[in-house]
Amino acid sequence: MNNLPSLPCYLNGEFTQLQNAKISVMDRGFIFGDGIYEVVPVYGGQPFRFAQHMARLERSLAELRIANPMSRAEWAAIASKLIADYAQSTGASDQNDAQMIYIQVSRGVAMRDHVMPENITPTVFVMSNKMSVPSEAVRQQGVACVSADDFRWEKAHIKSTSLLGAVFSRQISFDAGATETVMFRDGNLSEAAASNVWVVKNGRLLGTPKDNLVLEGIRYGLIEELCQQQGIGFELRRISRAEVLQADELLLSSASKEVLAITTLDGQPVGNGRPGPVGERLYAGYQLAKQASGTALTTAA
Repeated sequence: MNNLPSLPCYLNGEFTQLQNAKISVMDRGFIFGDGIYEVVPVYGGQPFRFAQHMARLERSLAELRIANPMSRAEWAAIASKLIADYAQSTGASDQNDAQMIYIQVSRGVAMRDHVMPENITPTVFVMSNKMSVPSEAVRQQGVACVSADDFRWEKAHIKSTSLLGAVFSRQISFDAGATETVMFRDGNLSEAAASNVWVVKNGRLLGTPKDNLVLEGIRYGLIEELCQQQGIGFELRRISRAEVLQADELLLSSASKEVLAITTLDGQPVGNGRPGPVGERLYAGYQLAKQASGTALTTAA
C-alpha cells in the first residue's frame, strides 16, 4: 500500500502528487544509481543560493556525461510552482517554515548494460518537502560526532545518487548515537557523511580543498564570504587528523544543518566542549544571509 505523503512533485514534464509518481524499473537511476541530485533550501518561500545550486547540478551532470535536460529558467519555473504548491498544501509561508526542493536527474531508461547508452532521454524528478533544521537547544549545546576512515570512491565531488557509501558512513554515527561521521582519508580530513567539516584554530577557519575527494557544499562559498565580511581568517588545505583532534572548534555545514558546532568527537570534548565564538559568528551571519535572500527565483536563473 502506498503510504507516501500527499506532496507536490514533478516527473518528466508533469506536475503530480508524490504517491502518484512512477518510473520504469529499467531506469538507470534505479538499476545503477546512474544519476545526480541537488537539494535547494527554501526559506519564506524563496530559494537560498539557487544559482550556486544550479551551477553544481550542471557540474555533476557534465561529470556523468548527461546532457542538462533543462535551462536554468526552466528549472526555476519548476521550482517556483512546487514552492507555491507546497505552501498551498501545507500552509508554509514564513521565514521559519524551511522547506527544500529536491532535484534528481538519471540517465534515463534502457536495457541493463554497464556501458552508458546514447540517445536516451534523462529522467527528471523534482519534489518539495519540509526541511528540518537543528533546534535552538541543539544548536546551543552542539552535537556529538564519531570518526571513521573514508572508504568511499574517489569521485566524491559528484553529487551522485549512488549514495551507498554515505549511507554506510551515516549508519556508523547513528549506531553510536551521534549526529555525524567525520571521515579521514590517508590521515587527512575529508568530510562527513552528509556535511562538510570545518576546523577552527586560533580564530582561523580551515577547510578541505575543493577537489575530487569532497563534495563542495554550497556553503563553501557562503562561509568564505562570511569570513571575509567578519575578518575571520579562511584557508583551504589538507588538514591532518592531529589538527582536527587539537581544534578549538569543529563545525558542520550543510543545507539542513546550516552551521552547527561539534562539541564531542569520539567521546572527547572539542575545545572546551561548548560551541565557540567563530561558529557563533558564522551562524549569525548565515541567518542574515537567509533574511537577505528574498530575491525572486527567476532573477537567480
